Amino acid sequence: MKTVDASLEENRNVTWFDSKGAWVAYLSLIIGFRIFLTFVPGISPSTAWTITNLVHALGTWMAFHWSKGAPFTGSDQDKYAKLTMWEQLDQGIQFSPTRKLLTVVPIVLFLLTTHYTQYNFLMLVINIVALIVLLVSKLPRMHKVRLFGLNSGPG
Repeated sequence: MKTVDASLEENRNVTWFDSKGAWVAYLSLIIGFRIFLTFVPGISPSTAWTITNLVHALGTWMAFHWSKGAPFTGSDQDKYAKLTMWEQLDQGIQFSPTRKLLTVVPIVLFLLTTHYTQYNFLMLVINIVALIVLLVSKLPRMHKVRLFGLNSGPG
């Protein structure tokens, strides 16, 4: 269901993520971080996968679901002040290609992580909690919803 949020116009702060180059950079950062962890002494591959998953989950949640506003829109800044980057993305269209990518990547990363941790129960619980938090935040039902009043103040 493609429904454009009528209160939003094209926002330069989020349209950059629609480009394929941004997608490649996003995926390259994840892969690069995971490769970097292979060179850190004392970190096992299973721990490295979990760290990668958790850093990705925390980073994307903070960037897309916590930070609000649009610092570079000039006169339109008030329009976006109470919206997270996820809510601004693609003018509120819920199942756009960009949003699908940002939903599928955590799922794939979770599956890779659980496989490489050999389904260790503790690691599974940690990784599934991170995945659930990310996926629930992305649900269409959560659009413009602030749980327990958290992050409901101005941008």
